[in-house]
This record gives sequence, C-alpha cells and structure tokens, in this order.
Amino acid sequence: MNITHPQQQEQEVEEEEGEKEDEKANNEWKFKLSTVISSQSSTSSRAASDTVGVLEFDPSDQLLATGGIARKIRIYNISSLLLGDTTSLRKLDHLTACEYYICTPAKLSSIRWKPNTSGSVIGSGDYDGVVTEYNLEKRVPVFERDEHGGRRIWSVDYSHWVGASGSDDGTTQLWDTRCRGDECVAVVQPSVGRSPVCSVEFDPFGSGLIAMGCADRNAYTYDVRKTDKPVSVFVGHEKTVSYVRFLGEHMMVTAGTDGCLKLWNTVNAHSMRTFKGHVNYRSFVGLSVWRNGGLIGCGSESNEVFVYDKRWSEPIWLGGLEGTLGPESEDKFVSGVCWRQQVKEDECTLVAGGSDGALQVYLGKKKA
Repeated sequence: MNITHPQQQEQEVEEEEGEKEDEKANNEWKFKLSTVISSQSSTSSRAASDTVGVLEFDPSDQLLATGGIARKIRIYNISSLLLGDTTSLRKLDHLTACEYYICTPAKLSSIRWKPNTSGSVIGSGDYDGVVTEYNLEKRVPVFERDEHGGRRIWSVDYSHWVGASGSDDGTTQLWDTRCRGDECVAVVQPSVGRSPVCSVEFDPFGSGLIAMGCADRNAYTYDVRKTDKPVSVFVGHEKTVSYVRFLGEHMMVTAGTDGCLKLWNTVNAHSMRTFKGHVNYRSFVGLSVWRNGGLIGCGSESNEVFVYDKRWSEPIWLGGLEGTLGPESEDKFVSGVCWRQQVKEDECTLVAGGSDGALQVYLGKKKA
C-alpha cells in the first residue's frame, strides 16, 4: 500500500494546476501572419542599411510610423495593409504600401507621436543627438533641439506638455513642449557613472512618473515635479536595461540584454515576474505592451517574435520572420515591435520590424 504525505499531495495538486494554467496560456490566443512588407527589389547588402529600429501607431491606431537606419520616417495606413482577404498571406512592397515618407538628416533611434496635435506632429531622436519634430501635413521639420552634445539619443517620449529624451551622455532631458525655445526644465542623471539612458517613458496612467532604463543594469522612476532623486530604483537585470514600458496602473515591464523581461510593481519596486524564452544578448530587439489585453511583445536575435501574457513567465506564442530578401543570414533579427492599442479584448494586431527592413503584421484572436 502506497501512502502519500499531505504535503506531497498538496505539491502534486499545485503542479497539476500549474500544468493546466500553462496549457490554458498556450491555447488562449491564436496568431497568424497576415501581411509582409519588404523591399522586393532590394539586394541583401542594401537591406542591411534599412533596419527598422522603431515602430509607433498614432493615437487613432490607423497610421503606423517607422524609423531606423535608412534615415526615413515612413507612414503606413494600417487599413491598406490589411485590405482584402485576411485568410491568405499578403506580400507588399514598401514603395506601394507606404503612404509617404520624410527624409531625415541622421539615423533614427526613436519616434513618438506628439500628443495634443491630432496626430499631425511626430517627434524623433537621432544618432546625432538631435530631437526633431515634423509636421506630417506639410512634411517639414517644425522644431529642433540639440542639448545632448552630439551624443546619440536612444529614446524620446511625451506626456501632455512635457517632452523627454534619453541619451548616450547619461542624461534624460525634460522640456516644455509649449515653448518654442529649446531650454530644459530639468536634467536627470540616473546613474553616478553617467551610464547611457537607453529608454524613457512617461506613465500614461497619471501617476506623474517617468521611467528610465539604463546601461548600468537598473531602471529608475522619477516624479516629473521633483527630479532631484529617483522615486524607485529597479534592480534585477544582469545587463543593460534596453526598454521600459508601463503595462498598467502600478505595473511596468523592462527588457534587458540579459535575455529576459521583468514585470515590476512601481509602488514598491518589487519584481513580480520574469519572462524568458527569447534570445537577446547583443541588439535592441524591441518591446511593446498591449495594455488592454495584458500582453507583451518583444523581438529576438533568433529572428522570431515572442508574445508573453503578464500572468505567465513562459511565452504564449512565437513566430519566425519570413526570409524576404535574398539568402537567409544568421545575423537577421527582429529589431522592433508595436501593438495597436485598440479597445477590443478578443482581437489584437502586432507589427514587427526586421534587421533586413521588412515589416510583418500579425493578427491575434482569442479562442472561444
């Protein structure tokens, strides 16, 4: 006769429930590749100079902007990318799929739609350390500030009437977007050693916080009304914190080049969960959160897109980017991702950009 100890029974029940939860996580959503946009006439060598570094949907979720090494801000209408039969894969060329583009003087590392402009102005940060805002209706620059001493800007963000830029110079600079001058209202240096600031984001849930991810392996939050010292320091990554994104009220996700994502409680700086599965040890592969659905998207140096649910540590889905430009290369990777922040809870759209310049649109649907 076999006798099971009560603690062993409890452990077996927990393991069984955990297996059921993992099975539920892997079967809750179904994703399919809908559209691929590439430069079909390009060669492989040319594609290497067209890496998509950043993707951003406008506030209406109808326009997609991309930027990167090609020194262009490209604007796409998502309805035209998804036009027609969504049951079969569509393959488009950038020349015909792009609504229009704006040439920029330097390589772009960040773009963000400026609030309170009805989607008519977009801001960018570039490799020359310059923040430039463009009027999309006239397709001309309307504002420029150069306060980082020529050091590369990694990230730009806006909150109501405040703009922010994080740079290789180890600072985040804040300015009043209503003033046409370029004077700072605050300069924040998160790390004592002036480690590069790789990502900045204002909390969209009204806490008054701005988050910063740094090369010193830490993330920080500051109150924009009092920037002399951080509100919280988030310690746990083993390498550079490349991205910070607010997922919900009192929740923030960070990505590191240590190959993991982390979910944090912003009130007490407690690590709530670590996500692993993707490959990320060298490059910036993108991070985006779908706040309405609690999903997290990131790229991978394995040339795959990964989707995580905030409730589980393992990925709930992953998909490989199709080779669209010449022979397959070991150096290809996903370099940027972006969710549409639409209101439906059972459908979603995720766009990924590759190091070869290709875009891929994935449609997600919650299973009944």
